[in-house]
Amino acid sequence: MVSLDEREIVIRAIDVERYYYGDGDTVTKALDGISLDIYKGEYLSIMGPSGSGKSTLFNMIGGIDSPTKGMVFIDEIDVAQLDSYELAWMRCHKIGYIFQSYNILPVLTALENVTLPMFFAGQSPDEARDKGAEILKHVGLGDRIFHRPFELSGGQQQRVAVARALANDPVIILADEPTANLDVKTGQEMIELLHDLKEERHITIISATHDMKMLDVSDRILWIRDGKVHRLKERSELDIQVGHMDEEV
Repeated sequence: MVSLDEREIVIRAIDVERYYYGDGDTVTKALDGISLDIYKGEYLSIMGPSGSGKSTLFNMIGGIDSPTKGMVFIDEIDVAQLDSYELAWMRCHKIGYIFQSYNILPVLTALENVTLPMFFAGQSPDEARDKGAEILKHVGLGDRIFHRPFELSGGQQQRVAVARALANDPVIILADEPTANLDVKTGQEMIELLHDLKEERHITIISATHDMKMLDVSDRILWIRDGKVHRLKERSELDIQVGHMDEEV
């Protein structure tokens, strides 16, 4: 087995700081000197209490926000040096996003939601439809491709969001609390789906989560506290009993 240290780095954060400026001299330091390597094909879960900087780091490594200080590289490209067009291209082709609230368009069918990113990437309508239908089938929605969100359950809507994230064959998937709005059974199905995608497609999956069940399929778990790396552990180093593990274990 190849060790993590020998694997290809797809995201590298170096001394990343992020400040938010309020009224007067008020400054909030959301991230305080975080350095992190994320490897191709790994499943990384990011955990931390509200206000810890977890979501800010998630946005940094996904190219959604830029650091005040430090650097973030995606596939050896310094994201801060990209102009708006280049950044949009990277987001479209390199990264798939899964949001807690699904963020699928209510007036579009499942298939239309999935093919929309493909059109932006320049695929032809016929190619996009065929590929979109195949992806929806792969995530278990082959019989729901023409349904709109109001005709789908929460779990099915989240599967549409997963399918949309896969539309342009990303090397990275960012999943923001992907099980937060799902019941326990459906949440477990979503966790297994993401794990299977990582195994089958060798996609790097980065999940910001509070769901302890997510840890059992993770390769590494990163805890953030007060804008710093509190701990970073491989799954094999932890004795995880779902329902009995807290942030301090």
